[in-house]
Amino acid sequence: MREQSCFHCGLTIEQNEEIDFDDKKFCCAGCKTVYEIFSSNNLTSYYDFEKSPGATPQDIAGKYDFLDNEAILSKVLEFQEGNTAIVSLNIPHIHCSSCIWILENLNRLQPGISISQVNFHEKRVRITFNSDTVSLKEIVYLLSSIGYEPYISLENYETGKTKVDRSLTYKLGVAFFCFGNIMLLSFPEYFEMKEFWLDSYKPFFRLLIFLLALPSFLYSASGYYVSAYHSIRTRMLNIDIPIALGIIVMFIRSTYDMLMDHGPGFFDSLASLVFFMLLGKMFQIKTYSFLSFERDFKSYFPIAVTKINKDASEDNVAIYDVVKGDRLLIRNQELIPVDGILISESADIDYSFVTGEAVPITKKSGDKVFAGGKQIGKVIEMEVLHSVSQSYLTQLWSNEIFQKKVDQKHKTITDAISRYFTPILMLIAFAGFGYWISIDANIAFNVFTAVLIVACPCALALTAPFTFGNILRILGKKKFYLKNAVVIEQLAKVDTIVFDKTGTITTNKKSNISYEGNTISDLDIVLIKNVLRASNHPLSRMLYDFLPEVKRMNVYDFQEITGKGILAVTENKEIKIGSGQFIDSLVSDGSELEKTALHIKIDGTYFGRFVFQNQYREGLEKLFSKLDKDYEIKVLSGDNDGEKKNLEAILPKNTELVFNQKPDQKLEFIKNLQENGRNVMMVGDGLNDAGALAQSNVGISISENVNVFSPACDAILDASEFSRLNYFLKLSHKAIFIIKMSFGLSLLYNVIGLAFAVTGNLLPLVAAIIMPLSTITIVSFVTFMSNYFSNSNLE
Repeated sequence: MREQSCFHCGLTIEQNEEIDFDDKKFCCAGCKTVYEIFSSNNLTSYYDFEKSPGATPQDIAGKYDFLDNEAILSKVLEFQEGNTAIVSLNIPHIHCSSCIWILENLNRLQPGISISQVNFHEKRVRITFNSDTVSLKEIVYLLSSIGYEPYISLENYETGKTKVDRSLTYKLGVAFFCFGNIMLLSFPEYFEMKEFWLDSYKPFFRLLIFLLALPSFLYSASGYYVSAYHSIRTRMLNIDIPIALGIIVMFIRSTYDMLMDHGPGFFDSLASLVFFMLLGKMFQIKTYSFLSFERDFKSYFPIAVTKINKDASEDNVAIYDVVKGDRLLIRNQELIPVDGILISESADIDYSFVTGEAVPITKKSGDKVFAGGKQIGKVIEMEVLHSVSQSYLTQLWSNEIFQKKVDQKHKTITDAISRYFTPILMLIAFAGFGYWISIDANIAFNVFTAVLIVACPCALALTAPFTFGNILRILGKKKFYLKNAVVIEQLAKVDTIVFDKTGTITTNKKSNISYEGNTISDLDIVLIKNVLRASNHPLSRMLYDFLPEVKRMNVYDFQEITGKGILAVTENKEIKIGSGQFIDSLVSDGSELEKTALHIKIDGTYFGRFVFQNQYREGLEKLFSKLDKDYEIKVLSGDNDGEKKNLEAILPKNTELVFNQKPDQKLEFIKNLQENGRNVMMVGDGLNDAGALAQSNVGISISENVNVFSPACDAILDASEFSRLNYFLKLSHKAIFIIKMSFGLSLLYNVIGLAFAVTGNLLPLVAAIIMPLSTITIVSFVTFMSNYFSNSNLE
């Protein structure tokens, strides 16, 4: 009788325990129940990705009752504000595309779950849910009921330690032990020594070699078998197939030779092969981890926060210098970089960066505010509870909500090579074996195995990530911080650059400001400065710094209308600051159209305007002359054309200048360029330009000591490095050039290696040693070349 497999989990169904349901067979009631759950919620597509992908659900009654304890729950939850909560759970059973699909569709199984995102590499799922509708305990039981029981260790949550996977280290250690001892025991065979005692104990030594080869074959190389098996099941061929096949063929051939007394076999080559391949894999992981470490700790965000000193003075400090107990000032639209206690009377916090829900939450004095929230409205003060977490800010910046859907060509190249490499390699291996088998069986097996080993495309696969990783690290050191490696390739495709004017090509650190209009009393100056204190607009910050120091006052009903101005109430007076159109009181001489200015209206009475003579960034004229050679340049501004003559004098003649642009008009301008086939890079200040930055192919936000956090952008450029923008663009082109060169080098290596292998001039042992060396060569090459180009004169 043919054995039946469970439709859900794939396990063999024991006799008399078969359960029939919906024309399908299940091994137990648990698997049947999971199928019913998926079926009733129209989630049977789960079984389309992979055959029998599920796990048998376990009985966990009472196991997670501790999640009813609020004190414990607060340690497990990553975020909790109002009825919105976020938790990251470790799911050991995640192993295939079906797992990802079902875990990212939990909202269809359980009301109250809004978002669930899977990190396949770390086997974690991050769930955002409504705590009024569903509890964490219910979510855990749901996951367990469908075969995805989470691993929750309170020790990890309390100490902050995470479980480190050391399986590769253990496998490498076992492989080294087997390799060393087998080589030692094989010496008499190598030298074909004729000695009585050695000949007498030869069968014993061969048996010992066989036993030592088993751990290496069965345990150390197991990862290749599993990977090859899943690759074949999903019909997506990867390089582990020929590697696994080569190891298995070598083991079978060696066992046959030993049993038939034809010789000692290739157990020494097999053990060395596994050892050197695992050594190469360890090298890859360690090297890439090093690059990631450097990026994590050196390419921090160039944003600052305003710290209130004990003498009530204010300083801009780097967010990584903030410590527990510090008092911070958070303005309108600023990100709260740390957890803290609200000191101000009230605040409206937008947690959309964290939850994706853009509904402001009102907090009262003494309430806890979480990092990642964005202050909306008037200025607030808070006391720091914890220092800033760079990894948390990275998570916010890289949130899937703010990711652009872009073509990742470098991945397509790598995938295409991997896709065709394996079948071509298998064809060459079998062709070589077929040719040599009629001439010499030993050479035939050596050729077959050597071809499968030496032509490993690891170097090809690692070319793009190592190059981009190193370039990311270099750019970070030079204060140009990219969201991810894809941005480098997008930079290399850019053909049109659009610059915002105010706060981008002009600096808010230098500006000549004059006042035109009726006399403003000292009290009104105090009111104006207190209103400006909450704003982050470049003109507001310039005027705030220009006005004299004044005493602090409470500001009520603060509103900052993007692209127009500020409306606020303080000391029972209504203050309006902004453009002439917003104030609705243009000066009578009609010179409004010739000057950049902020107009002032207090309690309905128009007083006058502060006029700005903008100072342009140092090196601007030189930068634009360089960019003009390779790019089409355009300048957008929300201001009037009062600066047109000054700009025409310093910018290239063919630069397009567009004034009086509202935020939505800037976005449409970018979209029109893209519809005409242009690849657009937008450079702005991250405030009024958020929409245009998000719409552009590459959005770069200029940072100048303000705590404005813009996930809409793809990169943040420190304002002090603005004049080096052309250098950064050229380095991105060099990164693509390096990848093409290293691809060529990898292919050349494979062609040479295969030529030696198919002619029988390359032993499997030599191939196993050479394989990791190719990876070392490629990594060294891309590192050297990227460092070379970064230090060369690209400007």
